[in-house]
Amino acid sequence: MDIIAQLALWQICPPVIEHPPLFTCEDADRLLVDRPGTRIKNLFLRDNYGRRHFLLLTRPGKQVDLKALSIQEGISRLGFASSERLGRYLGVEPGHVSVLALINDVRGEVDLWLDEELSAGDDFHCHPLRNTATLLLSRIDLLRFAEQTGHRPRWLAVPELG
Repeated sequence: MDIIAQLALWQICPPVIEHPPLFTCEDADRLLVDRPGTRIKNLFLRDNYGRRHFLLLTRPGKQVDLKALSIQEGISRLGFASSERLGRYLGVEPGHVSVLALINDVRGEVDLWLDEELSAGDDFHCHPLRNTATLLLSRIDLLRFAEQTGHRPRWLAVPELG
């Protein structure tokens, strides 16, 4: 899929920054990729039974307390989803995850969670279904994208370890 063309159809035309492959936030740090805006860590989570799935966007350095988040949200033990589930629900491989992968969740099986710490951010860094580029998606465009894909974002106070 040409995600950039699809975004343009929705009147979303963010700047694109091409770069070497970046699989993690740490890769960007090591390669000294300097980009304006708000960096994001994307966590693809599932409940204990594998019935519910969540894409959590938070700040790169945050160590999320999944046990506390599970209790807070009334969900049976949150954990990281497998790469197989990532492919099945979001259509991407590890290292290529961003909010834009929700375009592949046409059945609406993944909930979008946004850390409240990101609420003041703008120009969010998002891989366009590949980790060799970054789109700078404004907060307004991020919310418009979520609406277009049928995902209702929830802003959460995401607990941190320790």
